[in-house]
Amino acid sequence: MQEYLAEAYRLAYYQKDNPYISTSDLAEVLHVSAPAVTRMVQRLKAAGYLEHEPYKGIYLTPEGEREALLSIRRHRLVERFLVDVMKFGWHEVHDDADELGAVVGDDVVARMEQMAGFPRRCPHGEPIPTADGHMPRVIDEPLSHLTPGAEVVVSRVATHDADKLEYLGTMGLIPGTRLKLIERAPFNGPLQLEVSGARIVIGHELAGVLLVCAEADFELA
Repeated sequence: MQEYLAEAYRLAYYQKDNPYISTSDLAEVLHVSAPAVTRMVQRLKAAGYLEHEPYKGIYLTPEGEREALLSIRRHRLVERFLVDVMKFGWHEVHDDADELGAVVGDDVVARMEQMAGFPRRCPHGEPIPTADGHMPRVIDEPLSHLTPGAEVVVSRVATHDADKLEYLGTMGLIPGTRLKLIERAPFNGPLQLEVSGARIVIGHELAGVLLVCAEADFELA
């Protein structure tokens, strides 16, 4: 139930002004069947965590949002602890954080937060909700949408694929990294970047998972 609520919140969060999500979108991100989503939605509705409006979709109730934010907070702080304190690679921690986040208590999470230095973002750049339920708003866009000459900071990396994360890490393309888009080939061709004084080239598809922002927008309000 926590996983469904967390994913429902994430989908709605990045739609900004639209709180409604479809069950098909939820099934896609969770990699489950439509009937499985329907059954869980019925359970969550009976528990008071979400509502359904015909022709619009489902949306979280205030109680559902609260539970979702607590789940997301635990997950992202556990990821941060595993990377910063236990020195796992950022490509290794997503699944373990799912398992640990479902069972650790608030006191343990608070200690993890302290030991990790009170981070504002997870290792992949996603914002960490505060203990009182505030989710910071991020302002970013895919690197693949930019025009040459743009100077930006990596905000988020929108993939859980371990191989892609490891590859991006070897090039230094992690949240907080400054870069300049030098050139982009036409017809969705590769992009040439300048990162820490070095020139690197990445494909258009991979550039699409790199969300970037102005330097002033990287620090979350």
